[in-house]
Amino acid sequence: MKLNLFDYNLPANLIATEPVKPRDMAKLFVYDKLNTKSSHSVFNKLPEFLKKGDVLVLNNTRVIPARLIAKRIDRDKKLGRKFKLLLLEKKSSNTWLSLIDGRAKEVGLKLFFNNATPSRHSQAGRNLMGKEDICFDNALCGEIVEKYTDGIWEIKFNKSDKDLEKNIFELGQMPLPPYIKQEKYKKENKDWYQTVYAKYIGSVAAPTAGLHFTKRLIEKLKKKGVQIEYITLHVGMGTFLPVKTEKIEDHKIHKEFATISPITAKRLNKAKKEGRRVIAVGTTSARTLEAFSESNNKMNSGNKDVDIFIYPPYVFKYVDGMITNFHLPKSTLLMMISALLSEGDKKGIKKIKELYEEAIRKKYHFYSYGDAMLII
Repeated sequence: MKLNLFDYNLPANLIATEPVKPRDMAKLFVYDKLNTKSSHSVFNKLPEFLKKGDVLVLNNTRVIPARLIAKRIDRDKKLGRKFKLLLLEKKSSNTWLSLIDGRAKEVGLKLFFNNATPSRHSQAGRNLMGKEDICFDNALCGEIVEKYTDGIWEIKFNKSDKDLEKNIFELGQMPLPPYIKQEKYKKENKDWYQTVYAKYIGSVAAPTAGLHFTKRLIEKLKKKGVQIEYITLHVGMGTFLPVKTEKIEDHKIHKEFATISPITAKRLNKAKKEGRRVIAVGTTSARTLEAFSESNNKMNSGNKDVDIFIYPPYVFKYVDGMITNFHLPKSTLLMMISALLSEGDKKGIKKIKELYEEAIRKKYHFYSYGDAMLII
């Protein structure tokens, strides 16, 4: 199948560059698959479109501030050229895979991650004068130890576990997409680019469909009888790396770590056996459910690396509906939504374009901080 089938034109003014306040006041595009009808509302009206007994499955991963600035440590222990890093995946207690923006990258390159060059009067400054190792006291340093494909590098840090995590949270910036202005919303984004139910640290991008939920809305859903369940998938390259192959079947999804607890799997299976709808909040939740399920009524628990690639004419084994944002052209996320709109054939490709054209006419905002769509 050709990649261009999933292309569309979006006016630049409809790309959301800042969050909606409050979160649950984003627009909500509702599409009823059975009756092929669409309607338009506001996200805090979500309970009106769900039934008692419906199950919402949310991804409770927590985003780390994965963008780091570093300077190379030259042989004379002076700081040189600057590099921008995006941490992608934790490999061990002190190693991460990373994208690195900057020239002259090579295995063996040593990097200094503190934000500013130390003064000559500080302990750091004296170390920079060459008397001692530049990676003094609490300074965070790293070394490129291996090169992978797709421009990915492995970094080994001089700290590990909680110490490394603490430094990343102190020095890092939230890994916002390039169309969102980091500096303008730098302080707010550390909170706004997390779901209100984020719990387990490990993602380098937010599961954006969940950004629309407030604690108050979740309680409102529970009072209506909507069941809330949580799974975990740490968002990484599998979710956001672009498709570069002309045939989408040639694209390889990178693995992302996911977890479903035994009690969650048991409750999901009970709901399915009772004929209740399981609605994934976001493509990451949908991919996790499909990767862990064997059939309509059999959801497994445990931990696994998820690399399932969903595109038409995929037939969903477990997911009945989805809450999702409006996605980039030619993205794997758009392909998944196309599959959900018409399972077992390729009609969903045309349908998603029709729905997106309607959203554009009605001035919906797209991408990470954009509006939401409910497909049921």
